[in-house]
Amino acid sequence: MMTFLSRTPVILGLLVAAVVILLSFSPLRQSLDGPLLDQIFSGDAAKARLAEFSAEQRRAHFWVTVINDTLFPLAYGGLLMGLAVRFGGRYGKLAAIPALLTIVFDLAENTVQALALSGTINLLGLKSFLTPAKMGFLLIAFLVALVFLIAAGFRRIRQS
Repeated sequence: MMTFLSRTPVILGLLVAAVVILLSFSPLRQSLDGPLLDQIFSGDAAKARLAEFSAEQRRAHFWVTVINDTLFPLAYGGLLMGLAVRFGGRYGKLAAIPALLTIVFDLAENTVQALALSGTINLLGLKSFLTPAKMGFLLIAFLVALVFLIAAGFRRIRQS
């Protein structure tokens, strides 16, 4: 799987997918007239934001969370994993772990949000842990990929 993610067509495809999915959140963001639950770090703040939604807004947010925001971490996480493996040399697989953890925490966060949006059970308090963990691992994964890309660029320049 790691070798597959590190192939150029896969990396480019994941990049395009991540950008398209990111853009697909815009209509919901506009209809909610404020942040999505995904953008809120505190469980208490997420509960307060959820209470502001109408039934129609909850339904729309639910479907965007279940569809778009399930695909999004797979796209951007897969992209960051692929870059780490592709350019990380012998440390590539190890360096892909933060991106994998980002996917895991993002999907867990989405599950908590979908349960709350559907009225099944409100576990939004878990966002106080899940969202900062997701964002922390995302930052690490992004920096790892960036460092490896810059290092690969310098190696290529030196070889020229």
